[in-house]
Amino acid sequence: MLDNPTPFGPQQAAAGIAFPQDAGTVLLPLARAAIAQELGRIHPAREDAPWLKEPGACFVTLHHDEKLRGCVGSLAPQRALVEDVRANAVAAAFRDPRFTPLSAEEFDLIDVEVSLLSAIESLAFRDEEDALALLRPAVDGLILEYGYHRSTFLPQVWESLREPREFLASLKYKAGLPPDFWNAQVKLSRYTVTKWRESDLKRVP
Repeated sequence: MLDNPTPFGPQQAAAGIAFPQDAGTVLLPLARAAIAQELGRIHPAREDAPWLKEPGACFVTLHHDEKLRGCVGSLAPQRALVEDVRANAVAAAFRDPRFTPLSAEEFDLIDVEVSLLSAIESLAFRDEEDALALLRPAVDGLILEYGYHRSTFLPQVWESLREPREFLASLKYKAGLPPDFWNAQVKLSRYTVTKWRESDLKRVP
């Protein structure tokens, strides 16, 4: 089955884009083709779907042996979805500073995942406890902002950080803040994703 947080009908909206249920069969080859091109290889991909021309925001995540191999994305629509997928795929493979650039030998070993983001919702809260009570485990992607500190976790991160307090503490650490930091100027926003992963589509009968 498709790897989505909730069931959906023939079309689903993400940040203003209405896309088909089988969008992953278009987005995943598109991401892989962009990586292949950088390696001097060719991978077939469709680019003629009208919804790909709409502004969209996505994250492209690469896995190798079930371990993260790169993840780069956009939080808000700034370009056509087709361009966003291409650019983020290349960045995840070759420009994620946490990893060495993907080698040609790894190309056939990676598992590509594309996540389409919903519109971003700002959260209103009184204090940290109030903010924690608003979080929806396994549903919310979260953006933290404080001064020049900024970080985000996709909803997929709930798989390893299951408790809201742990999730938020790790997000603060990712932003360069102490895990127990709190200030009234902290801003939090959330979003959801619809995601597809190559290994999941291969299991569809």
